[in-house]
Amino acid sequence: MIKILSIAGSDPSSGAGIQADLKAFQALGAFGMAVPAALTVQNSRGVSGVEPVSSRMISKQLEALLSDIRPDAVKTGMLLTKQNVDAIARAIHKYRIKNLVIDPVLRSSSGRALLEADAVSSLKKNLLPLSLIVTPNIPEAEVLSGISIRNEADMDFAAGRILDMGTAYVLIKGGHKNGPATDTLYGGKTVVSLSTTRRKGDFHGTGCVLSSAIAVFIAQGLPVEKAVEKAKQFVDKMLRTSIPVGKGKTKYFQF
Repeated sequence: MIKILSIAGSDPSSGAGIQADLKAFQALGAFGMAVPAALTVQNSRGVSGVEPVSSRMISKQLEALLSDIRPDAVKTGMLLTKQNVDAIARAIHKYRIKNLVIDPVLRSSSGRALLEADAVSSLKKNLLPLSLIVTPNIPEAEVLSGISIRNEADMDFAAGRILDMGTAYVLIKGGHKNGPATDTLYGGKTVVSLSTTRRKGDFHGTGCVLSSAIAVFIAQGLPVEKAVEKAKQFVDKMLRTSIPVGKGKTKYFQF
């Protein structure tokens, strides 16, 4: 039985965060576990409030869980504070978690900050070196690398900067560019570009589900390149059947 742990924010509408992660884990046949790192006030219209779970409580949850059940992979999402990032990094290091997938959630689609400024530095210094793969979109890659990405050369340079921080792979998601939905994977022997048809509409939780699916496929023993390819295909399948749930314009995945 494949066991996957999500450490991320809680979304009461269940379109993103740990709720979406758990649904993705189950849809892919894995046993899902979750440690909430933050609470959000959000619905289909966007995020209107955030509050961290204390780092002390996160540490207690991780100690209780990891001393009893060892996950085959861990993914992180919204972590919010430096204290939370540091507490998670300590637990990952202590329990020698190898398959760490980081979704560096920095802002909500409605523009609210979901990782505080000092937490970004801690993420880069303390958590990224412990990861197997990090999955930023283009704005997140710009923040992590300090490089403004305007073309493919900029993206290559930014990926190199992020790889230098110690992660093994970087997947820069191209959802913010025009044209096909092309994500680019760096860190292997060659740079791999993966494209799917760009689906019309606004969607909730795509980054969460993509990183969760990557974690499951890596835990199943697939090479990172194949895990990313299958995860992207899974998300595209979910996009095709997504539906409006609330009064907002965003569509939600049906698992």
